[in-house]
Amino acid sequence: MSIPASATAEAGAGAPGPAGLDVATGAADAPGAPHRWRAALRRFLRHPAGLTGLLLTLLVIVAGLLAEVISPGDPFRTAGDPLLEPSGTHLFGTDNLGRDVFDAVIHGARTSMIVVLGVSAIASVVGLAVGIVAGYRGGWIDDLLMRITELFQSVPRFFLVLLIVALFGAGLDNLIYVLALTSWPTLARVSRAEVLSVRDRDYVEAARSIGATDRRIVLRHVLPNVLPTAMVVIALTGSRIILLEASLSFLGLGDPSVMSWGYLVSNAQRFLRVAWWMSVFPGLAIAISVLGINLMSDALNDVLATYSKGASKRIRHRRWLRRRQPALAGA
Repeated sequence: MSIPASATAEAGAGAPGPAGLDVATGAADAPGAPHRWRAALRRFLRHPAGLTGLLLTLLVIVAGLLAEVISPGDPFRTAGDPLLEPSGTHLFGTDNLGRDVFDAVIHGARTSMIVVLGVSAIASVVGLAVGIVAGYRGGWIDDLLMRITELFQSVPRFFLVLLIVALFGAGLDNLIYVLALTSWPTLARVSRAEVLSVRDRDYVEAARSIGATDRRIVLRHVLPNVLPTAMVVIALTGSRIILLEASLSFLGLGDPSVMSWGYLVSNAQRFLRVAWWMSVFPGLAIAISVLGINLMSDALNDVLATYSKGASKRIRHRRWLRRRQPALAGA
């Protein structure tokens, strides 16, 4: 009994690609892609490190968003006598000027959240754009963009930030622009490597063969495959930004008009022996933020690695089926 050629063609055309794409046409597999993202989310939430990191990160985000509700008023105001120990009135005690440390830590979370979100947004757009264009176009465009990327990577980031902040001021907007300017090269190189591994795959070639434009190919087929790896890099960049912002504030180069964890730790240096709480609670806030983001990125990397292995097995199985289809049709 022979199998009709039309049936085998329809079966081959409906085989989903590795990122929820149709192998024959390169079109997006609408029902499959959301299912894969939901499955990846479930695996991430079942990952102990991922769930712990997510909870710690959400704790910091909620504290930053609700800073005016949790601790209304100016965090620089005097709230009591200087150097009061933690108590029911002042949960984290007071500093040398009588300011409530709990209020300062909560408002410091909002400052860190603004810096991380602003820097991550700018660095993500620039890094993804440079990496995708360089990897997809290739040739002299690739060479030019990668040399520019290497130029930014060759300059020590911390000293460059120190120089620019010292020259142009320590405003929060300047700090975001400077950190974003020095944070995109890693994402650009990683994105370029992912694009190079994707641009010549079967479903991309199929999309080109049916007349899809470069813009459609990049947005529908290349970008979805680059985003998972880019998300890991962006998460790691966020933890480094928290440390950089705290370091600059510790050295007195942060925005003096906003409360910062680095400023609190710097102010606590002279009182380590008589007021331990002044340094412990801001330091714990920094540690919790960085730990939460790092745990999330590690779990995300594990989930994506597992997904990639499963996708590779499915791709090999579909290729074996396509090779067998002519033999089955002629049987």
